[in-house]
Amino acid sequence: MNKNATILVVDDESGVRRSFNMVLKDEYKVLLAGTGKKAVDIYTKHAIDLVLLDILLPDIDGIDLLKKLKQTDPNTEIIMVTAVNDLQTAVKAIKLGAYEYIIKPFIVEDVLTIISRALEKRQLVKEVTYLRNELERYHPFEQMVGKDKKMRSIFELISTVSQSDGAVLIQGESGTGKELVARAIHNLSPRGNQLFVVINCAVIPPTLMESEIFGHNKGAFTGATGTSIGKMEIANKGTVFLDDIDSLNINMQAKLLRVIQEKEFERLGSRKVFKADVRFVAASNQDLSKLILQGKFREDLFYRLNVFTIKLPPLRKRRGDILLLLEHFSDLHAKKTGKPGIKFSERAIKVLMEYDWPGNIREIQNLVERLCTIKQNSVIQLKDVATLNISKKKITDGSLKEAVSSFEKQYIAEALEMLEGNRKNVSEKLGIHRNTLLAKIHEYGLHI
Repeated sequence: MNKNATILVVDDESGVRRSFNMVLKDEYKVLLAGTGKKAVDIYTKHAIDLVLLDILLPDIDGIDLLKKLKQTDPNTEIIMVTAVNDLQTAVKAIKLGAYEYIIKPFIVEDVLTIISRALEKRQLVKEVTYLRNELERYHPFEQMVGKDKKMRSIFELISTVSQSDGAVLIQGESGTGKELVARAIHNLSPRGNQLFVVINCAVIPPTLMESEIFGHNKGAFTGATGTSIGKMEIANKGTVFLDDIDSLNINMQAKLLRVIQEKEFERLGSRKVFKADVRFVAASNQDLSKLILQGKFREDLFYRLNVFTIKLPPLRKRRGDILLLLEHFSDLHAKKTGKPGIKFSERAIKVLMEYDWPGNIREIQNLVERLCTIKQNSVIQLKDVATLNISKKKITDGSLKEAVSSFEKQYIAEALEMLEGNRKNVSEKLGIHRNTLLAKIHEYGLHI
């Protein structure tokens, strides 16, 4: 049962309106109208979930009013109520979109059951719209992974802020798992059993952003051939995740700020006010304070979103999690495909641990996916990951001679690995005599 639903009762008999109000007021918000004109006025100003509509009204035919209300918002459920048992009218009402047709006098329990089912259907429509959007997205992560001290601190912070309803700003480079953090906050919060709705500000064209967020009515703009539910309405009672919030243009930033402040919004082409009972979580891979100085981001919106801040470290700052993530994504691929996972040789691991991973966790995920797909061997060798551009080592306190020897040892070892220990091929590749190669192998204690 949706106890937060708003029901509009439209009936010219005051006794019927009072009766419905007495029956429904403890479970729902109830609005009353004695005429079609009053009903339209209420309907255009309030977010109505369900209408109990009398067919015989003093100023308009109930069937005509049904048609008008459905044209304004086809997602509102309407139950026709009448004292006349007219099968033809009932059929017409159902064809026009009425959920049910009930005859006076009626049993209260039966009407309550019908109302409950109608509201469940309305909620289902919202969830189906949400799921269609989610199916277009691919979430390869099943859980957050990390044992690094920085990540353990973030896990503790997530647990803390999830219990509040304040806005959260997640900052970090691309691929660091900002959406994962947002989902974790939602799942652990009191809103966890409601919807988590993603708005990707970098992907949606600016011309469509307002309609995407707030929805629109038929005829609101050229091409608006029907009424569309916005993501803010779908997310009611749940969480809205504003990904890449730095990409939102200044005009939309102002409109979003109003929603956060006033907790309400309107669809494009409508005067109806919808309540925005949502928690906001935003993410950015840019420094918003710098964008504020450049006039590209509103300072007031920044402070509204920055109630809690979570800064995710790049993978190069928590190298201890690299091997853990490699194994995690290998296990995920194995579960998904039913094939054995892959392992990494010691030399491959050494290279992967030294790599800076500019694409962060997403880059590791893509690499493992690629290796699992194209490699037949269960163990990934150095040559399989040799295409990665390993960043240059920092200068240490050692001498130049020591640095050269260290580089030479690693370079020869990698050549032996790539060419599977074939000394002839290795000496040719390195441009040295075979005997020189053998001497170097012996000097550095390398294994073929």
